[in-house]
Amino acid sequence: MIRLDAHQHFWKYNQTDFSWITDEMAAIRRDFSPAELERELAANGIDATIAVQVGQNEHENAFLLNLAAKHKSIAAVVGWVDLSAANVRERLRELSRHKNLRGFRHIVESEPDDRYILREDFLRGLACLKEFNFTYDILIFPKQLPAAVELVKRMPEQPFVVDHIAKPLIKMREIDSWARHMRLLAAGPNVYCKISGMITEADWKAWRPEDFAPYLDVVFDAFGPDRLMFGSDWPVCLLAGTYRNVKQLVEGYISRRAGSAQDARKLEQAVFGGTAARFYGIAEV
Repeated sequence: MIRLDAHQHFWKYNQTDFSWITDEMAAIRRDFSPAELERELAANGIDATIAVQVGQNEHENAFLLNLAAKHKSIAAVVGWVDLSAANVRERLRELSRHKNLRGFRHIVESEPDDRYILREDFLRGLACLKEFNFTYDILIFPKQLPAAVELVKRMPEQPFVVDHIAKPLIKMREIDSWARHMRLLAAGPNVYCKISGMITEADWKAWRPEDFAPYLDVVFDAFGPDRLMFGSDWPVCLLAGTYRNVKQLVEGYISRRAGSAQDARKLEQAVFGGTAARFYGIAEV
């Protein structure tokens, strides 16, 4: 079985494009390359990754696809395209020629309009994705969950995956509204969820594995392992821990949740590769 990390990033740092990296985040204010990540993958028994965009431009598509062509450890790329553009179908047709490009994402969490994802022009672009067999990663904050619930109801045939379990306010221990909306999202069988980005939503310096159990209980109960996938969110995760910390956090939860060693193996096979391989159409590495 392919063991996959379903969510990580590469970049060449510059102050203009990465202004979101604040002084508090100085630890990731540098370049991050496949060679560095491959050492982590080897040390943690992960075969390959899904490289996900961080910039809102098509230049990054070329950057990530070039890396994927050179590094077998990159199984697929989630890029960016202007879904609001009038010529989006033509752009998608052109981009569909790249076999490693499997889907797209927009930084919806940064949009001032909490219902941005339901804008008419954005919806027109999203509606074109399935024609070219592209997935869509939903990157939102909890306050944007109501719009996401409405979106997935409108598009029951489009494969969606929620990044970072929708970034619940773990540090503040807020869960009720987030949990209610995540269950509504999970009601759509076309909606998946990435177990990723959790430690950076907790107390960076003092988080404990038990802090995440209530949130993991919700997504495991709502989505089930066949719609959940592990993601490291490397290198952003380095703000609050190591690659191994993130992987062991999920492994530890699965071990405690499973009723037996056999059950744990089945859960791990899904979460650490099977679900992501199916969702992104990855047959082998």
